[in-house]
This record gives sequence, structure tokens and C-alpha cells, in this order.
Amino acid sequence: METGQNLAESTSLASTDDAQAMFNKHLATYRKIVGENLMFHREVYGLLQNVLSQEMLKPFKFLDIACGDAVASAAALKGSAIDHYYGIDLSAQSLELARESLKALPCPVDLRCCDFVEAMADWSDAVDVVWIGMSLHHLQPEGKVRLMKDVHDTLSRSGLFLIWEPTLLEGENRAEWLDRFSAYRSVWAAITDEEFATMEAHMSLADFPESADTWKAMGRQAGFSHAEQIFLMPNRLGRVFQFRN
Repeated sequence: METGQNLAESTSLASTDDAQAMFNKHLATYRKIVGENLMFHREVYGLLQNVLSQEMLKPFKFLDIACGDAVASAAALKGSAIDHYYGIDLSAQSLELARESLKALPCPVDLRCCDFVEAMADWSDAVDVVWIGMSLHHLQPEGKVRLMKDVHDTLSRSGLFLIWEPTLLEGENRAEWLDRFSAYRSVWAAITDEEFATMEAHMSLADFPESADTWKAMGRQAGFSHAEQIFLMPNRLGRVFQFRN
């Protein structure tokens, strides 16, 4: 699954016109996947909405890492006690879309166009909730832990860190996880063969899932006292984890 940041990386070497065309093509694929709920966006962002409604009763600051067009996040935040939204993404085009998506939020919206690893290394604004969906897995293990440590240092004492990431089954390796994704081709009828092949090529180069135990252990290594799985995608390709102090 490509966020705006992934889309920007895919198009960074192309000419302006070619880059725009490639962005539009990838965005159309992404929106098909979301619209058909092939990666269970409805369930995941419904869960995020429920967590925020139960845990964040007072005004809170929300940081959306690799936010993309922020359509799903905006829906999850609707009716919440949010009093400041921060979004990070490498794609200026995605952030233009995000600005429109977030207009309904009754709070300041702060969008930053940059690489999220670099942004988090220098982050100075305290926040109460940090969310990253389908993006942390692009980093190598040491990079994942470093990013989690930066998030830990950013959060308020009672803050929440939630991640939605590809996750290996017990005893599974990366190649087996990629094969398991490929086996879902028949389920993804809304996606063309070309689109699916493009996704597979991207994933073989850039996706590095971890086991559930490793994701939780990385959170504890980053300084979080509590780490738990709170959602398993029905196709078992990914999970949502929650970390807190």
C-alpha cells in the first residue's frame, strides 16, 4: 500500500509532467483499493475512531505520519476532541489533497512536506496521539526502532502511539509473506494485472514486515511500557498495534 510519501518517492526522478501522470495513476489505484476495502481501511480507521473516542476525552494533538491525502484520518477524527492536527508527507501533491480533506476539522491543521524520518528526528511539538499506517515497514529494523524512539520522545506522558503495518505470521519469513500477498490476486478483481504487478514490484523492493512479537518488542525497545495488538486484518497480512507509557 502506497502513501503519499511512497508515491513521491516513486515519481521523484521523473519530469514534472511524467511525475504528475505517475502520481495520478498510483493515486487512482490507491483509491480503488480503499474504495473496495481490499486492505480493510474501513475496519482499521473505524478502530482508530473508536480508540480516540474512548481514550481521548480531553482536547488532544494528533500527528499523522505519512498522512497521504488524509481522507481516512479526517473521517476517523470527525466528532473527536482534536484541537490540533499535524500531518507529515513527502508528497506536496498529496498534502494539497489532504488540506481539502481536513477542512472539516474544527482545529488548526499543520501540514509539513518532508521525509517523515527526518521530520521526526527534529520534531519539537508535543503531541498526544501519533498514528502511522502502512509506512513504518519501509524502514530497516534499526530505522524502525529509531523512529519509534523519536515518537516516544514526542508523546505526552499519557499519549498513544498506534501503527498499522504488514505483519509476518509466526515462523513466516519475508519471502513467504510476499508469496502470501501474491496469492490474493484473485480476490483483488478491482485491480488490473498491471496495477497488481506494480504493487508486487514495489513491495518486493520496499516492504519489510516484522512478526507481531518483533513489532511489540521494538516498541518496548523504544521506551514504551505497554505494547499490544489490537486488530488483525481478516486476510492476516497486517495488524494494528498500540503502544503507551
